[in-house]
Amino acid sequence: MPYTVQGDAIPESLTTLPGEASRGREVVTGRDANCLLCHSIPETGERFMGNVAPPLSGVGMRLTPGQLRLRLVDPTRLNRDVAMPAYYRTQGLDNVMEQYRGKPVLTAQQVEDVVAYLTTLR
Repeated sequence: MPYTVQGDAIPESLTTLPGEASRGREVVTGRDANCLLCHSIPETGERFMGNVAPPLSGVGMRLTPGQLRLRLVDPTRLNRDVAMPAYYRTQGLDNVMEQYRGKPVLTAQQVEDVVAYLTTLR
């Protein structure tokens, strides 16, 4: 689904259905997104978390849903040197594993579910 970037955000949802925070938590703690590899999110209750990227506790107070959405869809729009992968953008990427070439890592609904979950982290 196409999206429009405005400033540092994608203000409109990628889907017609709202995100579901419980499904978003599953994506965040699951192996497909692997968020906990780099980020710490003590609210998940998971034992092992990364410390390479910023902690996500309180991110729902610091960033709007649109700002979170852009960071998931294409973090290079904000920082070209970021290590975080583009979870939804598929064009213009380098060194993409064959299984992901031309396909987003997360579906539009998964992005919206993760946004819904992250907004609960206050």
